[in-house]
Amino acid sequence: MTDKTSQLNAFERLLTIMDELREKCPWDKKQTIQTLRHLTIEEVYELGDAILDNDLDEVKKELGDVLLHIVFYSKIGSETNAFDIADVCHTICDKLVERHPHIYSDVTVKDEADVKRNWEQLKLKEGKTSVLQGVPKSLPAMVKANRIQDKVAGVGFDWEEPNQVFEKVEEELGELQSEINNGNQERIESEFGDVLFSMINYARFLKIDPESALERTNKKFIKRFQYLEEKSKDLNKPLSEMTLAEMDVFWEEAKKI
Repeated sequence: MTDKTSQLNAFERLLTIMDELREKCPWDKKQTIQTLRHLTIEEVYELGDAILDNDLDEVKKELGDVLLHIVFYSKIGSETNAFDIADVCHTICDKLVERHPHIYSDVTVKDEADVKRNWEQLKLKEGKTSVLQGVPKSLPAMVKANRIQDKVAGVGFDWEEPNQVFEKVEEELGELQSEINNGNQERIESEFGDVLFSMINYARFLKIDPESALERTNKKFIKRFQYLEEKSKDLNKPLSEMTLAEMDVFWEEAKKI
């Protein structure tokens, strides 16, 4: 690993390249904070994929892409004297110091839960009117539900035991089935949402990230289905002409790989 001087030199190199690109490259010169937004989101998802795959070389590359975007936004901000990379760094440093009084002041904590509670209380003292104010509106619904539950738990609004949450899951499933029997589509959708919300809450108690868990299942399903497609090609028999029983043989094979 490189020392801090080498790390600072590498960061300075990136800043210099960003200055040059912004001045000389037609594409880079054209970009704004608004035009970069969707690209940044895409880069973060690619980083997430690399993390799920535990591909550390790819994680390194994707972190570089995300870092580039941070530097890019800061460069654009500096052009109107709104902010620059130093402001960005100092802002997060100040926040970290303020939010960790157990490190930088005389506050005592006994565990991680204390740290999270202090964090949320400090945010309210900073002027936020709700602990949920910091949850981005544009988050995907599952990620948003997880963040909502995590934040309210930080101020004590939470179940005490995992079994209580599982009982809530069972209760919501019962209510969903009742509405399915009634045939009210609007109520079915509402109760289905409640089931998902309670399952996401249960995942938190099991110390599972529901988004990561579902994405791993997605990847697993894709791998098995593509194995099934390969076998159908080997047999020169389209999937649409195979029976479910025939498909199931290859599906079971795929599960063993």
